[in-house]
Amino acid sequence: MSTRRPALDVAVAGGGMVGAACALALAQQGFAVALLDAREPPPWRTGDPEDLRVIAMAPSSARLLDGLGVWRGIQTARVSAYRRMVVWDAGSGAELRFDAAREGRAQLGWIVENKLVAWVLWQALDAAGVRRVCPAEVESFVQRDDRVTLNLAGGEALSAALLVIADGAGSRLRAQAGIPVHGRDYHQRAVVAHVVTERGHAHTAWQRFTREGPIALLPLAGGRSSIVWSLPEARARDVLALDAAAFCRAAGLAADFRLGRVTSTTARASFPLRLRFAARFAAGRCVLVGDAAHAVHPLAGQGANLGLRDVAELAAVLGQAHAAGRDFTAAHVLQRYARRRRSASALDACSIDAIERIFAWHAPAWAALRGAGMRGLDALPVLKRRLVARAAGNLP
Repeated sequence: MSTRRPALDVAVAGGGMVGAACALALAQQGFAVALLDAREPPPWRTGDPEDLRVIAMAPSSARLLDGLGVWRGIQTARVSAYRRMVVWDAGSGAELRFDAAREGRAQLGWIVENKLVAWVLWQALDAAGVRRVCPAEVESFVQRDDRVTLNLAGGEALSAALLVIADGAGSRLRAQAGIPVHGRDYHQRAVVAHVVTERGHAHTAWQRFTREGPIALLPLAGGRSSIVWSLPEARARDVLALDAAAFCRAAGLAADFRLGRVTSTTARASFPLRLRFAARFAAGRCVLVGDAAHAVHPLAGQGANLGLRDVAELAAVLGQAHAAGRDFTAAHVLQRYARRRRSASALDACSIDAIERIFAWHAPAWAALRGAGMRGLDALPVLKRRLVARAAGNLP
């Protein structure tokens, strides 16, 4: 065993939103932290077009970012609060409505650009003392008794007491840590764009479940809406190939013209939809956060929020041990984080997957049963309140 301490307390591999938030949270608690990524996030500028990738930011995520000192900067840049949510089923016509005012809240959440959150977090790293190692690619790592040694492309090596793996759903480092994943391929792609509609979004998140998949219209600043349209892969390719006018007609029809006609659109992009869930969230001196631990269908808008809840839990568990002068990398400490977050995120991931499966059933009898269930739920304010609280991150 080496008698020298590792150079770092924590190395965070992956500099996206979750990885950057994790590095910042741990550094602010006095840990010596490095953040490694192949590239820095692109700069966010007020005059630039809005990022096509947006997040439905839950109150729990806003609280974390506020505690890190970055939420105000995000809010004053460009966000849009949503105060209501309307979900309806094309098969049965049933509808669910959620209203922040009825729950005693100012809003249900915020629609925020992924690029904006990542950029603001990166700007806060230097002041917190985070060592930014970028560009950097971790080719391999070795776990030893007292450290993890990371071998970087180009021959450089770093050592840390703990490795936080935050390199996304296709994580190579998770595989190197010997952690298997379970899940399934939805054989769908999410087509995303920003659109202008005849009627304003009324600070409401709209989502319709169709035979092909859900389509969401999420409120953006300036009155536009972000479309997130989940489609079978072949159909997604066809939709991406449409000219702007044809895409506007198709999107308006899919959304049941709830906001009137779609009158204009930005360029479009798409990404594949898969469920991935790690068998363990910790292995030796490695822990998983974000999509490396769990990647879910976007229909509930919870992906980024689950990752930020990982960050909050990990920072709390490690910080408590560190403040008490105990070994923050002890197996029981890391397993405490792993058990808590795997249990909570498994419930969320299974719930989201169950919703996707239920709305994929199109037989008339199933549609009628589904519609009856939705109408019953809409008539139960206590249960709706619990659903809102869970989405906000207020339930274990």
